[in-house]
Amino acid sequence: MTDTLIENVSDTAFWIAHYRALETQRADALFHDPLAGLLAGERGKQIANAMPKSFMTGWAVVIRTCIIDDYIRFAIAQGVDTVLNLGTGLDTRPYRLDLPRSLVWVEADYPDMIEFKEKRLSSEKPRCQLERVKLDLANLSERRQMFTSVNARAKKMLVLTEGVVPYLSVEEVGSLADDLKALEHACYWIVDYFSTWVIKYRQRLVGKKMQNAPFKFNPENWFEFFAEHGWHCKETRYLSEEAERLHRPMQLPLLSKVILSIRVGLASKERQAAFKRSAGYAMLEPGTTPAAGEKATAVELARISHQR
Repeated sequence: MTDTLIENVSDTAFWIAHYRALETQRADALFHDPLAGLLAGERGKQIANAMPKSFMTGWAVVIRTCIIDDYIRFAIAQGVDTVLNLGTGLDTRPYRLDLPRSLVWVEADYPDMIEFKEKRLSSEKPRCQLERVKLDLANLSERRQMFTSVNARAKKMLVLTEGVVPYLSVEEVGSLADDLKALEHACYWIVDYFSTWVIKYRQRLVGKKMQNAPFKFNPENWFEFFAEHGWHCKETRYLSEEAERLHRPMQLPLLSKVILSIRVGLASKERQAAFKRSAGYAMLEPGTTPAAGEKATAVELARISHQR
């Protein structure tokens, strides 16, 4: 395998879909995504096999999928009638989740990704009102025009950016946050959270293989960054904590398990807690004043993260 197997960010969608397909095959699967294998194909498998410590990524994909599925169910229960999925990749939630038929689900992504997906899923029927938009999110005028159009039809909207924000610069995320905040019907936004040390570790682990799709978003304080752009956390679920709840620990090779046990054993309780909360997914809502406990947690996590 070459180090340029991933030529752009869109290629990561095949990689992620492969892990959803693997989870679906398990007898104790936490979710079922029967279309994931059809979309991932051999390319998804090739990318996964070329990556170091693929067991980590596979585990993270499964847990993050469960978290986001729960967030979507919650949002719908709260009256959300529109989901705006930006950088949708090969997500199949409109087909596999139990959704209201009246729900409008808008997928936006690069033209080639949309065309590939439409071709592969042409014989499948979504469970809601599915729309697809060919769009480069970097094109501000087209992006804002699409946002305005979707917002005008929605009464209560959830924005989903699974696996999108980490690949954008701080400036690009700020612009996106501002544009979404301007939408009067956008009431929730699901966003990836990675601490500074996780981003650094990822760079060391897969830097060369991911040179065409590096993580860029690394603000000094993740929580305060979004608050400054008009969004605060309604809830944050961390991968490690959610894995414990789901009884799905990461299956580490013996040597890795021994090394991790030693490191955790030598770490302070403060660092152990920070490690458990080093990656996850947040549901944001409009507003600039987080609760006191949320703000204190944000400051502490940022401080510990930068110490690692």
